[in-house]
Amino acid sequence: MNASTELKPAAGWEIREARPEDWPGIWAILEPVIRAGETFTWDRDTAEDEARARWFKQAPGQTFVAVGSGSSPGDRTRGGTGGADGDTGGAGGAGRATDAEAILGTGELHPNQGGGGSHVANAGYMVHPAQVGRGLARALCAYSLDAAREAGFRAMQFNAVVESNARAVAAWKSMGFEVLATIPEAFNHPTLGYVGLHVMYRKL
Repeated sequence: MNASTELKPAAGWEIREARPEDWPGIWAILEPVIRAGETFTWDRDTAEDEARARWFKQAPGQTFVAVGSGSSPGDRTRGGTGGADGDTGGAGGAGRATDAEAILGTGELHPNQGGGGSHVANAGYMVHPAQVGRGLARALCAYSLDAAREAGFRAMQFNAVVESNARAVAAWKSMGFEVLATIPEAFNHPTLGYVGLHVMYRKL
């Protein structure tokens, strides 16, 4: 697969690199997840400008979106599957890239460390909750694995998969990741209290 674009006609989406004009739709998905504080290790009061700077990556990293044509699928608002170092969320209709495109999900990848650790990638994903159950989170992950491989990374590591996020843990295991370690009580969940954070890894 060419990581620059992945078309899934049967599923009704295309995964491509994000453009500046995609940001309003991306933020519509990111903001509720950040504010909920259940799956991402970002400060819950992160400002939009800071979020944009953190989410948009420079080469060899990449930020990408899944877009689908048609009306916004805003009827189902249950929690979604997603992020390696976070998860999905949001409510209401999917974010709009243009009048003809709805942003259904987004992801980013970047070097996990600098210097001698820069050959290992890290990634995160968020999917609109109305898209749960369609395989979009796994498609975003698959896209990132191919893009990371094409960029010269040798492996991918997730540093902070919230232990209580069972849907995401299962999704990443199905994509070939294994749990290397669980840091006890490393994440303060707003309703569950202190839960573990998984470090997950796979070779590319």
